Amino acid sequence: MPKALSEVALLFLRLGTTAFGGPAAHIAMMEDEVVTRRGWVSRDEFLDLVGATNLIPGPNSTELAIHLGYRRAGWLGLIVAGLCFILPAAAIVTLIAWAYVRFGTLPAADALMSGVKPVVIAIVLLALWRLARTAIKTPLLGVIAAACIAGLLLGLQELALLAGAGVMMALTKLRRTPTGAWLPLGVLAPAAAATATAFTLGHLFLTFLKIGSVLFGSGYVLLAFLRADFVERLHWISETQLADAVAVGQVTPGPLFTTATFIGYVLGGVPGAAVATLAIFLPAFVFVAISGPLIPWLRTNAAAGAFLDGVNVASLALMAVVTYQLGRVSIIDLPTILIAVAAAFALRFKVGSVWLVLAGAVVGVVLGQLVPGWG
Repeated sequence: MPKALSEVALLFLRLGTTAFGGPAAHIAMMEDEVVTRRGWVSRDEFLDLVGATNLIPGPNSTELAIHLGYRRAGWLGLIVAGLCFILPAAAIVTLIAWAYVRFGTLPAADALMSGVKPVVIAIVLLALWRLARTAIKTPLLGVIAAACIAGLLLGLQELALLAGAGVMMALTKLRRTPTGAWLPLGVLAPAAAATATAFTLGHLFLTFLKIGSVLFGSGYVLLAFLRADFVERLHWISETQLADAVAVGQVTPGPLFTTATFIGYVLGGVPGAAVATLAIFLPAFVFVAISGPLIPWLRTNAAAGAFLDGVNVASLALMAVVTYQLGRVSIIDLPTILIAVAAAFALRFKVGSVWLVLAGAVVGVVLGQLVPGWG
């Protein structure tokens, strides 16, 4: 194996095994490794790549790893960096999913997850607050965010809201929006009534491929898409199982998108985990490979920038609604309220999210031993 390719493989295997804390933490660790320690790219080049990952759908930190692999070792580096960053996390999540399927109904396991879920809600709420302060730049964007929240609560399609918000902002920038215009009429079509659908690996692949192909924003927006597809439309998992999947994604290293690995295993065992992981991450490789020549234009074109502003605030609306839905099944009594409040307080003092999740797990197990019926 060429030296550059082996360097890429070893670095991203290590990061995929130890990079806790979500996309922002992953990006900071990559900057330290490839700019400060190794000098693979300059800081300006690194910032350009970070910006590029925010302009395409998919998991930002995974796409950044793929970009860096390509810069260091060409097309093989692109593939190797992505795989080495994803596979350790996917393997860990698969093992946890196996234990969950086998032991998840035991009181101890239920108690553990009941302690973790309120912590996850606190982490997502803090991320939502920070992102909103950055994304809602104008009163119009604030109005669009509020309208998207209302639309989601009324049952409108989440993809249509994302597209509608982006198109409206782009038209506003181009000065082509008629006075009083609002989201495109297609956005106003309510979601069709959902009925249970038989599970197949092919359907699982296509569903996760769609999500990986259209998901803009932070990894937390994934939760809204998972709920819309797997809970409401297909009826393959419950709200509680979704909350459990999110908690596992938080406590493990690597991309939050390995939540898909967990869901795939719960639904279809090891084949399901493999299919779900492949499907949700495959678009990231494709988008990174083809987006390079488009990046300069997207960064300087006013309409494209405005479109992404609209998509971002719609994504925040999705995050807000899904956090509310998960909170209803996770924060249900005084102990879970106190755990969520304590986690939020600790987050204000920069305590790492992974430590908080682990602490929530310990508290949950202890309460399971001390409080009858806990979990």
